[in-house]
Amino acid sequence: MNDIKRVTGLLIIEVVNSNPNGNPDQESDPRVRDNGQGEISPVSFKRKLRDLMELLEGSVYQKVTEGLQGVPDGYMFGILESRGRDRKAITQEMGDIKEYKEEEFLKSEFVKKYWDARLFGNTFLEEGGDKGYIKTGIVQFGMGLSVAPVMIQRHTNTNKAGVQEGKNQGMAPLAYRVVQHGVYVMPFFVNPSLAPKSGCKACDLEVLKRLIPYAYDHTRSAIRPDVRIRHAWWMEHKDELGSCPDYLLIDALTPKRLGDDPMTASLSWEDYSVPDKLPDTLAKKVDCVDLMA
Repeated sequence: MNDIKRVTGLLIIEVVNSNPNGNPDQESDPRVRDNGQGEISPVSFKRKLRDLMELLEGSVYQKVTEGLQGVPDGYMFGILESRGRDRKAITQEMGDIKEYKEEEFLKSEFVKKYWDARLFGNTFLEEGGDKGYIKTGIVQFGMGLSVAPVMIQRHTNTNKAGVQEGKNQGMAPLAYRVVQHGVYVMPFFVNPSLAPKSGCKACDLEVLKRLIPYAYDHTRSAIRPDVRIRHAWWMEHKDELGSCPDYLLIDALTPKRLGDDPMTASLSWEDYSVPDKLPDTLAKKVDCVDLMA
């Protein structure tokens, strides 16, 4: 019996005068859809989790790995998709596995080493042809989408030193681009059916549960100073195949924009009606906790 439960998750993220996810195709403007709703990509959020797990001497890494139970022999919590990884080095690591045989692969040093590959899958190994290496992990984050459209503020950054020689001395025109205020909803899912193929164990998932609350607080930057996870709902199904449709759980915990026009950009958290629990009809079908509590 698989000791990993099926999970429906939902992050409620408040953005205040910050850029939660810049778009390189639009000069790092906050990501926005045509209708004005803001986006936070799954890649962006997972990057923050990976960055925290790479800081082995950091307080977050120490905290989330402390006292873990059921860690198999040789299992580590390394990061495969770290910044600046040499793809050739990874290919060389993969080369130690001459032929794909699931039983041997799951015992390999490669599987034991990389926490993010066991959990999220990877993109590096897709070049392995038909060898059958991990491509999809058990955890998938969806697109974070703001409940209402967001208003973007653009200002010129000033600097004592010149930004461009002979021109605009001390200024970076419109370089400061932030969302004035927004509330985003990001779903995520745990699929235990894939665990036997990825080598993922319950301890890997426990690290994720402990890590999520620190994702933004411990990765702040000048352009992203105030991004708050208000709720991090973790809903474990009582049946491995699912005891309730995901969309019902997500809809029930999604904030609603107050006011006559729900498609008007918000100014504060008080502009929303935010559920603080599941309705009784759904609550009895899952074990629901808020990781931020």
